[in-house]
Amino acid sequence: MTTESALIRACRQCHDIVERYLDSKDGDLRSRGQAQVKRSLAIVKDALGKHDMSEIAVSFNGGKDCQVMLIIFMAALYSEMDTRPTLLDGFDRLRCIYVHVNNSFEEVDKFVDDCKSQYALEVVRLPPPLKEAFDHYLGLHENIRAILVGIRRTDPYGSKLSYYEKTDHGWPEFMRVHPVLEWHYVEIWDFLLFTEVPYCPLYDQGYTSLGGTKNTCKNPTLERLDSHGNIIFRPAYELEDDDKERLSRIT
Repeated sequence: MTTESALIRACRQCHDIVERYLDSKDGDLRSRGQAQVKRSLAIVKDALGKHDMSEIAVSFNGGKDCQVMLIIFMAALYSEMDTRPTLLDGFDRLRCIYVHVNNSFEEVDKFVDDCKSQYALEVVRLPPPLKEAFDHYLGLHENIRAILVGIRRTDPYGSKLSYYEKTDHGWPEFMRVHPVLEWHYVEIWDFLLFTEVPYCPLYDQGYTSLGGTKNTCKNPTLERLDSHGNIIFRPAYELEDDDKERLSRIT
């Protein structure tokens, strides 16, 4: 009997998580979230049809959007093994690039480290800027042709993107794949809360968009007073407006 690798086991667990979410019923928000999952699955399966596993990597920074993208991608990998049983042969870890921000939160770095074992990731941690980081990463992995990126439409530079975008002239050449591009903030949180997967603990402290310690604050929209008159912050998942998500960033 063949022993299941850590990567295949993590993919199976992600597949079970996604299937459980798709089978659930809980009103209009859940239905919208399920439609988003199905769209994201179709995008990553299309990418898997165009690229061998040796040509694909994931951009992962420990944020909520990247985490949803990662889970869906790994679920798709497990589904693909039904018809491509050798898909993950030779891979014991999923290739990831983590371009950390300047003055990164310890909590974010620790969460990324925790995800290495939870999701069987091979994470290469590189400093900014992005262009140089990706150039260095592709120097380490010359076969990479596509990188999954967890950008959403409401993020900076996200408004005009498509699901597949070649990098701009002058950048390291690869295809950017955007599986969660059309997701809304509340749909991301509906997925994470229902599935009960561990996420970065900073979100429970009132941070809604994570950068570095010098340019990130707790979202003022979530501020309230406790019974003693002290200022406290509600968790990120209580925010409902996409347009207020980045009030957590200091400009």
